[in-house]
Amino acid sequence: MTPEQITDYIFRQDYFSQWLGIQVIEAREHYCLLQMSVRKEMINGLKTVHGGVTFSLADSALAFSGNNSGEAAVALNCVINFIKASREGDVLSAESKLVSNTRKTAVYDIQITNQNQEQVAKFVGTVYKLGRKVLDL
Repeated sequence: MTPEQITDYIFRQDYFSQWLGIQVIEAREHYCLLQMSVRKEMINGLKTVHGGVTFSLADSALAFSGNNSGEAAVALNCVINFIKASREGDVLSAESKLVSNTRKTAVYDIQITNQNQEQVAKFVGTVYKLGRKVLDL
């Protein structure tokens, strides 16, 4: 299967990403670009997007890019820096790129931007490779 097909396979089973309204814009091996619109129910008490929503978008990007080679991997460590607040109606994009790839782990840099190409958050995720194929899970 191609990285695009594997990403689609994973996405069809990822009900949380679907519930968030995430769309896969582009997928290739160890890379993906996702997009999501911020809805009213994603807003916290300070009228900005809840940090967990932004984290979840980045985590989904990590999952798709970290698995679309066909080799199954799970998040081992994730760090996020929130840079700019997002609000209802914003369109967020998460672009995940491979930084380091070893036999058992891989590190991805995920940039989250809004519709004005302003950086909203920076996320670095490390995945642990399970030694199995995605399709065998």
